[in-house]
Amino acid sequence: MNNLIQQIPREIQDVLQKIAAVAADMKIDAYIVGGFVRDLLLQRNCKDIDVVCVGSGIDLALAAAAKISPQLKVQYFKNFGTAHFNYKGVDYEFVGARKESYNRDSRKPVVENGTLEEDQLRRDFTINALAISLNKANWGHLVDPFNGLDDLKNELLRTPQNPDITFSDDPLRMMRAARFATQLHFSIHADALQAMQKNAERINIVSKERIIDELNKIILAPQPSIGFRILYNTGILFYVFPELCALQGVHTQEGLAHKDNFFHTLQVLDNLSETSDNLWLRWSAIMHDLGKERTKKFEQGQGWTFHGHEIVGAKMVPKIFAKLKLPLDTKMKYVQKLVYLHMRPIALTNENVTDSAIRRLLFDAGDDIDDLMLLCRADISSKNKAKVQRFLQNYNMVQEKLVEVEAKDRLRNWQPPVSGEEIMTYFNLSPSREVGIIKNAIREAILDGEIENSYEAAYNFMLKKAATMGIYPKNNV
Repeated sequence: MNNLIQQIPREIQDVLQKIAAVAADMKIDAYIVGGFVRDLLLQRNCKDIDVVCVGSGIDLALAAAAKISPQLKVQYFKNFGTAHFNYKGVDYEFVGARKESYNRDSRKPVVENGTLEEDQLRRDFTINALAISLNKANWGHLVDPFNGLDDLKNELLRTPQNPDITFSDDPLRMMRAARFATQLHFSIHADALQAMQKNAERINIVSKERIIDELNKIILAPQPSIGFRILYNTGILFYVFPELCALQGVHTQEGLAHKDNFFHTLQVLDNLSETSDNLWLRWSAIMHDLGKERTKKFEQGQGWTFHGHEIVGAKMVPKIFAKLKLPLDTKMKYVQKLVYLHMRPIALTNENVTDSAIRRLLFDAGDDIDDLMLLCRADISSKNKAKVQRFLQNYNMVQEKLVEVEAKDRLRNWQPPVSGEEIMTYFNLSPSREVGIIKNAIREAILDGEIENSYEAAYNFMLKKAATMGIYPKNNV
């Protein structure tokens, strides 16, 4: 395959020619290696270029940056022998060719200088070990010692060396296998799958932060269930996310069975991925039924029930976020809220549902009501088309009611017209239980439709409620 560089955008070609000229002056060989080469051959866009040289990557980066632009700043890390700069929106990473050896108890390698082929050998997969020469003798030629091009054509993930060594040395590569299989729709070689099963427990030596980074990339793929199935079938998911694995299985009693909530969850995640690329909404799909394993019960005359699973599941969210090193901020609160509320809309499909129930859902969901409805629609996983159509029609009816009540009562992210501060000022009260009682009573009266959602109605109700508690305006005391 001759001169692949001609397929690269012109502005990047210009930078590569300057890097090549500097490398030639320094009398060192340089190559583009890894994901950029893979994506170039797959005709996928990539803005990250890894340059490997048989020499000092830091020295090459500094010299190349000076030639490209005197103002270009280089970040470098002497301990790792790497350097980096961003030029016109493209990241260029430089490192010297190296070989690695590993200690059994750590995924941090002992690094030594090496040849290009030794550097390619340490890569996770053959498709990521492809290199393009930046050297005059074979400018733009593909360097492929492990037949990565064939694997690319065959849509196959295979390791350059024995997969047992590859995955045992750095278990994060098993997560990457699942991720690439999901993103690229590639198959994993049978030997590699077997090695993943054998080394599944070694995922425990990898930091949660690195694991969750790979897991999030799987979740953001068009069909995330591919990666989750791989991680489940190889046993890795049992170490990464045991609470999700606990949902797997079907139990039967008196001839009645419940659905497999693990595979149902994966279907919900895939369904939602067709309508939203919001990572945290997708996490809500993953976690929406986690409480079912703890609430599962067989009841005579009813069969299997999962009463209150949304409440139990919502309580599980903070602990799981903390364990997985997910952010414990508004994102966690958002997921927790959607898990807690995901059963509410289906209860509102009754034609006789009151405006009060709709108001309460709008109040509780706030600006996340649209995301909640997306989650609820995705939660329909039946293979019965008529049943699916019936559920979707029910949700359409709920959506219409939500729009109608919202237009009338303006309850999205609503706060009662009379604030706690006003109540304290008007009645000369300090912060107290009585203030909370009055404020909550105003809110409930509006949500129940007893009074209008207006300042005047809330003010008059406040006076009446306070009087029943023996509390009067300070001017009347």
